[in-house]
Amino acid sequence: MRKILQVILKRLSKIVLNKYKPVIIAVTGSVGKTSTKEAIYHVLKSHFGEKEVRRNQRNYNNEIGVPLTIFGLETAGRSIFLWLIKFIKIFWMIITKVSYPSFLVLEMGADRPGDIKYLTNFVHPKVGIITAIGEIPVHVEFFSGPDQIVQEKKTLINCLDDNGVAILNFDDEKIRQMADNLKAKVLSYGLKEKADVRATNYDLKLESDNNVSELNFKLEFKGSTVPAKLVNALGVQHLYSALAATAVGITFSMNLVEIVEALKEFQPLPGRMHVIKGIKNTLIIDDSYNAALLSMEAALDSLRVFGDRRKIVVLGDMLEIGEYAPEAHRRVGRKAAEIADLIFTIGPRAKFIAESAIKYGLDDKKIFQFDIPDDARKIVQEKIREGDVILVKGSRAIKMEKIIKEIMLEPNKAEELLVS
Repeated sequence: MRKILQVILKRLSKIVLNKYKPVIIAVTGSVGKTSTKEAIYHVLKSHFGEKEVRRNQRNYNNEIGVPLTIFGLETAGRSIFLWLIKFIKIFWMIITKVSYPSFLVLEMGADRPGDIKYLTNFVHPKVGIITAIGEIPVHVEFFSGPDQIVQEKKTLINCLDDNGVAILNFDDEKIRQMADNLKAKVLSYGLKEKADVRATNYDLKLESDNNVSELNFKLEFKGSTVPAKLVNALGVQHLYSALAATAVGITFSMNLVEIVEALKEFQPLPGRMHVIKGIKNTLIIDDSYNAALLSMEAALDSLRVFGDRRKIVVLGDMLEIGEYAPEAHRRVGRKAAEIADLIFTIGPRAKFIAESAIKYGLDDKKIFQFDIPDDARKIVQEKIREGDVILVKGSRAIKMEKIIKEIMLEPNKAEELLVS
């Protein structure tokens, strides 16, 4: 049934795209896709108008979700009746002229080899963005190794013609190397000097109660420098999303000043370095949506800005990394030992985090290990103190948000603030 549905959606997508001819901006990478997509959406929306820009909702980034985004529809699940209604709406789009956005911002996931090739067979982007890959990417378990993931992601920009633009994170060496021998124009971004679009002098401003206020930085492009800020943002992860969005804005003739204004409306999504107030006047950093080595290390590094404030990390398994799991979790444990005052681990793989943290100097009395989040919730609540900063991160399937709900100040807002 699913395969038949995929074929139908693919063919109908081709017809709709051929009829309405939107400009397509496609985003892929191992981390940072969704935040980057959202930042791009906010930048383009500010210039062209909300009705002219559409992006994937929720996790609609696969062979079913991308076509649904093209049609502006939501899934019908397993209901044949509801799917029939969806198809009637699609056919109406085809046989009549309806209002349709000028831009589609499409996040493209790649859980298995061939996923990007499948999507770009019927979606032909004008702009392709690759966010970050890292040494041990998520989903590597389903590939022959990290190099095959690199090639899978590169498929997106290989399909661009000489009128296209490849927007690449040059701080990621694997992505920088993709710039060679492309037909498309390359526009790079990053924090290092070799990037075309750069952020410099970035600094996190804290409110008087040490809650996050804004991330200030200088936005640079071709000799021009403009002061910029991101509201309620923590860590360089959001800077990279903002820089990619800036590169897209530049591609479509926006100036730096209007891009900076648009970025003020971009804020972290639930589960992605999202700051939440906790009980006992604590600050929770909710990064529970997913986890890979690159994003784990970046999340831990983001805690350094809080100086002497006590730091607690609650870390779950990183899934879908296969044989690389022991190495990846040990590397996280080593970094956590440098930064954290207390460590809670959730899941069988996260035990490698605990072992490594002990090896690199953290007292074993400051490490607590659990199999599932439900076992850890009450203990975490008991151990936190007034004013702590608490990072919660793990793969989606571990459901780390259960711990956050236990310690957030307003659990009645869990549905609004947490991933679901």
